[in-house]
Amino acid sequence: MRIISGKHKGKRLTAPKKLPVRPTTDMAKEGLFNILGNYYNFSTISVVDLFAGTGNISYEFISRGTENITAVDSHYACVGYIKSTTKELGSPIETIKSDVYNYLEKVKHKADIIFADPPYDFTIEQFTKIATLVFENELLNDDGMLIIEHSKYTSLEEAPYFDNSRKYGGSVFSFFKK
Repeated sequence: MRIISGKHKGKRLTAPKKLPVRPTTDMAKEGLFNILGNYYNFSTISVVDLFAGTGNISYEFISRGTENITAVDSHYACVGYIKSTTKELGSPIETIKSDVYNYLEKVKHKADIIFADPPYDFTIEQFTKIATLVFENELLNDDGMLIIEHSKYTSLEEAPYFDNSRKYGGSVFSFFKK
């Protein structure tokens, strides 16, 4: 895994093999951040990274100047890896070990971007529950965006607040807005 742009561009990070993760590919990350760069000034936004895994997406935001990042994952080793990597990068990420659904039901602060990369084998109901909780609990700032990464074999077009999607190889980013 490598950081593709910003102050840490080209930095390679090697996650332990025992982590239950599927990091977003460089091609997909580049496409995603090209889209987001048209909407946001990265240095002024707040981001929540759900199902954070290795923290791959969070590190891209750090590298581009985002300082307010929260990474949520239920796996103890993933949270530990993110904590150690952010020390290495010299940029803090608030790490929370929690079930994502519990986190979305209890959190009170809003973000500009909420990125979710759940397991690709989730059911439509599990994917849709993420969007429902984000919008019912009003967890996005005005002009905020929820992005859910999923397999090309899954369609979230019928989910509430769906706006559009972009495909990169076997991955799709679905964008949700008010």
